[in-house]
Amino acid sequence: MVEDGTESILPDPAPTPRAVQLSLALPAPAAGIDDVLVPARMINEWVYCPRLAYLEWVEGEWADSGDTEEGRRVHALVDAARPSLPAPEDVTEDSRPFTTRSVELASERLGLVAKLDLLESDDGIVTPVDYKKGKRPHVETGAYDPERVQLCAQALILEDNGYRVGDGFLWFAGSRERVPVRFDAELRAQTAAAAASLRLAASTRRIPPPLENSRKCNRCSLLPICLPDEVNLFRTGGVPRTPPPSVDGALPLYVQQPGARIGKEGEVLVIKAPAARPADKERDEGFRDKEEEVRVAIGEVSELVLAGPVNLSTPALHALMKAEVPVAWMSSGFWYMGTTGGRGPRSAGARMAQYRLREDEARRLAFARTLVDAKLKNQRTLLRRNWRGGEAEREPVLERLRHLSAKLPQVRDMAELLGTEGEGAAIYFRAWPKLLNEKAASLPEFGFERRSRRPPADPINACLSLCYALLTRAISTALEVAGLDPWVGFYHTERPGRPSLALDMMEPLRPILADSAVLTVLNQGELGPRDFVTLGPGCNLTPDGRRTLIRAFERRLDQEATHPAFGYQISMRRMLHVQARLLARYLRSEVPTYPHYVPR
Repeated sequence: MVEDGTESILPDPAPTPRAVQLSLALPAPAAGIDDVLVPARMINEWVYCPRLAYLEWVEGEWADSGDTEEGRRVHALVDAARPSLPAPEDVTEDSRPFTTRSVELASERLGLVAKLDLLESDDGIVTPVDYKKGKRPHVETGAYDPERVQLCAQALILEDNGYRVGDGFLWFAGSRERVPVRFDAELRAQTAAAAASLRLAASTRRIPPPLENSRKCNRCSLLPICLPDEVNLFRTGGVPRTPPPSVDGALPLYVQQPGARIGKEGEVLVIKAPAARPADKERDEGFRDKEEEVRVAIGEVSELVLAGPVNLSTPALHALMKAEVPVAWMSSGFWYMGTTGGRGPRSAGARMAQYRLREDEARRLAFARTLVDAKLKNQRTLLRRNWRGGEAEREPVLERLRHLSAKLPQVRDMAELLGTEGEGAAIYFRAWPKLLNEKAASLPEFGFERRSRRPPADPINACLSLCYALLTRAISTALEVAGLDPWVGFYHTERPGRPSLALDMMEPLRPILADSAVLTVLNQGELGPRDFVTLGPGCNLTPDGRRTLIRAFERRLDQEATHPAFGYQISMRRMLHVQARLLARYLRSEVPTYPHYVPR
């Protein structure tokens, strides 16, 4: 039994030898981070995988997995605060034995900090015990080096604070075994070297390369952030073994009903909106204003999208921010306005690299050429796959787009590039009537001559505008999660309220994601003339029509396809995040070229 009367899950402490004090001199903290202490847990990660430690500590990246959740459960007992740690002068041979848990201790001199799971003292000697999930490994040293180094860092901190330390122990919850760890000179030197290497990497902002063909990657929660196989494909060759895990099982939640109010009860969003009124309300004496209520668990929401005059309570916003669920704000017409909260690294490294490229005119133009090239190729792909006219009509169109792609290496400036892209768009949209099936093409309401915006002139343009707005929002979120600034682009110029980088990255994806969703709803008859309203020169979708098209767009994001660069199956939703991460890797010179999503 421990001091508070609860039963300990640990065996009785084994006798510990008297401490042997060994001198240790860690290098002075590197310039720029001299006031930052290295966590002992990060030294563990560095020995296990330097890139993992860098991403977690320097970049502030994190992603949960089954393993991390299990680790929290194992630490649930020790994470509760227990009796405070006595002062070093009060821990003597004559003092009473004690046990305490969840102690945070630091050493300014060594530049280390740690949260110690369990401390036991007997005969004046303090013994650190660190909890680990799983079973003890059957290796000569009793445990793997990362765990031993982490425990040694804790011992060094204790000693520097004036405590006498003997051996330490690792407690493996899976096999309920306590494994001793001796803090000999070799382990101390290894710990010092690991801490110094991690601090050096942090000060120079040089991200370590990914592990190559390592089994460690398979269960790593940061696999979809690190993308080791994808990065190595461009560095050393090889083929990615498996696709990165899905972001999660949650989905975006759209709220577009004017006057809707969103609050929270516990971990559930409560959405209350005015009930739809019948058209003949004035003739319906029994009609009363009513409210509809919808409840959605926060854990089931990947992103909250609010369109128009929708109220979000402060407690609900705080809960969403705590859960790192982004809130996208859009106008009633679904123009993207910005995002609150969300996930992303706690570092500006990727953004700094982005800004450097933004100021390099030659690199900007070279990258913008690749954007337009990928867009032209994807436009050709959509036309080839969905053409409903004769082949004799199709081939000249495809050849003209192919010719524009071939001219891109000779483009000398952004103005000429914009002209080339505009010419390609005119060719592409003039061919759009050939993509509609006979039933859709026969409806005069679906007549389409050219792309028009602000306002959309016809139903097809209204559908395209909405899907482009939805795609802008989805890409902006993916870019922010990857640590990039969606408002600073390379091809589109910066304007107030214009997410230029999101628009850049959207160009190649318009045909594949947005245009294909519009074609699907039109050719399958999911939208009809009743779903549109024309006011003056503009045409807009009705609320029901918007809901139908939003569902179709989200279905498109859930569809899986083979990634052309990596050869594995991946959903379009996950693809957006992979592409954003790869853009960050390209900007930081981890990969030599950016692999646009260009399906065959």
